[in-house]
Amino acid sequence: MPAVSFQEVSKTYNTFRGTFQALDDVSFDIGRGEFFGLLGPNGAGKTTLISILAGLNRASAGRVTVMGHDVVLDYAQARKQLGIVPQELVFDPFFSVRETLRIQSGYFGVKNNDDWIDEVLYELGLEDKAGANMRQLSGGMKRRVLVAQALVHRPPVIVLDEPTAGVDVELRQTLWQFIAKLNRQGHTVLLTTHYLEEAEALCHRIAMLKRGRIVALDRTANLLAGTASTMLRFKTDDALPPQLAPQARVTGRIVQLKAHDAAEVETLLAALRQAQVRVEELEIGRADLEDVFIEIMQGAEQPAAQGAQGTQGVAA
Repeated sequence: MPAVSFQEVSKTYNTFRGTFQALDDVSFDIGRGEFFGLLGPNGAGKTTLISILAGLNRASAGRVTVMGHDVVLDYAQARKQLGIVPQELVFDPFFSVRETLRIQSGYFGVKNNDDWIDEVLYELGLEDKAGANMRQLSGGMKRRVLVAQALVHRPPVIVLDEPTAGVDVELRQTLWQFIAKLNRQGHTVLLTTHYLEEAEALCHRIAMLKRGRIVALDRTANLLAGTASTMLRFKTDDALPPQLAPQARVTGRIVQLKAHDAAEVETLLAALRQAQVRVEELEIGRADLEDVFIEIMQGAEQPAAQGAQGTQGVAA
């Protein structure tokens, strides 16, 4: 039995402009103990899918289960299996951090769990804030409390919806160390993030959504192996020649060009020399998940056949 199962899930909204298809026949399973990434551009349907998983929204068609419990027919048990860290900072300003976690525990019928609360506070760097009122905390500290709230009832499935958006490097490192530890202990993790280096480093498998449809679903290593293996990165103030400009990814002064082999690298360098493009800080490295993501988002118009069903195995 998978930890999470999405079976032919669709969601349609009726708007004043007509109907809008937010999700279109989405199917995949997440294995128990897996660290799974859900990626896609804004508006791809990630938050809608998580809202359906959490029981905050209802699918127009299809079925979703958590640890075997249907999120509609057996909502209470399904929700108890989940710990969800939302994107928004939502908190009660009238309680301290420790009181907030105790109240959250009570929602799930958990009592006398101060030892676990102490451990969560320690792991998330909140020990010295336990008695502080929520109103006194910085945005980063409030984000840590949201994570603590999601974990306070020790859920087998942890859902992280953009958990590190806009937070400092220290929190990102602290959070991932703790979440990776819980994953090693057997907790299943579902992550959505725009920090693709996080997904590449952490996730066993990745699904990519585009316009409400699955356009890629595979092990992270397989996705990386399926694109151009080499990437030229350099800085320049000059315009690229017309034959290279359409295939380049430019961020400020940084230019990235993909190549499949050494011969193609030499061809690219020759074209730059011929166009008298002044190149600084040239690097030749492997493609990363961001390169894969952009390639798939630009090219995918139909849902991927490979990996659209089942878990395809869980990475160790």
